[in-house]
Amino acid sequence: MIEKIEWQGKTLALVLRKSFDKDGVNFITDENNPLQLGILKHPSGTRIKPHIHKYSEKLVKSIHEILHIEYGKVNASFYDDEGKPVCNTLLNMGDTILLMSGGHGFNILEDSKIIEIKQGPYEGVENDKKRF
Repeated sequence: MIEKIEWQGKTLALVLRKSFDKDGVNFITDENNPLQLGILKHPSGTRIKPHIHKYSEKLVKSIHEILHIEYGKVNASFYDDEGKPVCNTLLNMGDTILLMSGGHGFNILEDSKIIEIKQGPYEGVENDKKRF
């Protein structure tokens, strides 16, 4: 299952639940998104041809990040651009979330292992984050 978290016409996040189980190549982001998220489900024996990604300069205007909950339970809170709380969602083992706009924070409810992927290079907390 895929859940879209929206606030006032903006997509704050996309949640790819562990239960999503569609065969083939399935991207949940559109081709214009600065960070692509998809799930690939292939039967044994499938061959993905060897390839290399061509060099291409891209201008990134907004930082997106992906969190995958390897194990544990996490409450994700979402905020508008001024820091006003707008909603929450519970993330469980195997869930993946793409954070796209607005603010976010997390409350770790159980011991958790979280894999994070985001665009770089990282320029330190002072240049990277606006705290509420």
